[in-house]
Amino acid sequence: MNERKVWAINGFAGILIIAVLLVAGVLSLFSQAGVLLGVMSLLLAVVFATGIVIVQPNQAVVLTFFGRYLGSIRESGLWLTVPFTLRRSVSLRVRNFNSARLKVNDVDGNPVEIAAVVVFRVVDSAKALFDVDDYEEFVEIQSETALRHVASRYPYDNFEQEGYSLRGNTDEIADELAQELQERLAVAGVEVLEARLTHLAYSTEIASAMLQRQQAAAIVSARKLIVQGAVGMVQMAIEQLQRDQLLELDEERKAAMVNNLLVAIVSERAAQPVVNAGSLY
Repeated sequence: MNERKVWAINGFAGILIIAVLLVAGVLSLFSQAGVLLGVMSLLLAVVFATGIVIVQPNQAVVLTFFGRYLGSIRESGLWLTVPFTLRRSVSLRVRNFNSARLKVNDVDGNPVEIAAVVVFRVVDSAKALFDVDDYEEFVEIQSETALRHVASRYPYDNFEQEGYSLRGNTDEIADELAQELQERLAVAGVEVLEARLTHLAYSTEIASAMLQRQQAAAIVSARKLIVQGAVGMVQMAIEQLQRDQLLELDEERKAAMVNNLLVAIVSERAAQPVVNAGSLY
């Protein structure tokens, strides 16, 4: 069911009409020939009075007439609309929903704790009231469901830099979460403005073990980069020496130079110079 605009006129004009009917009715009652007219005027005034409605800023008033949806009023102010209608107010303000800390298994099966904040607002008052039982509860349940689904598709961390991870790609994860939430909440007439992760950590039972794993993975990754850089530096040094014809290096001397350069570059401690007064042969 989509929202539509209901018939309504300015409420101050409606109050003026009601006042005129009341005055005409009272005056007619004192006239023997106008008793019927006076009663009808008073009844009309009462009927029109039931159509007066006040709409607050950033709210929509949904009108139903004997179970039938007539329409909604979005403009704030005083209005005269269809009499004898049932009215329900729906807030159109921007609101936040903070999810609880959820325990979810990531794509590698590791339990993680995750939470998010969802910024949303109602854009279709008819869908919010009639297509779901309670749109606020619907937003809460669907937000947690979408958060679980997105978190289970990615690893907590990824030192290999292949693909997304929950910790390393928070912006991309938030965008995907907002997109999935919008698809889920469209049926309730809700627009998702933003979704952001507010908490992300390993579960307490594996936190210490995963911290050691992170440290080991970080050390291996750093060593890999160091070795790659060292090999490149050694190769560049030998090529430059040969290009400038500063030294004539046979295979044995190349091997010795490569060994010394790699030890000097890769070693965690400063290299100690050794003066060789003899020969390699």
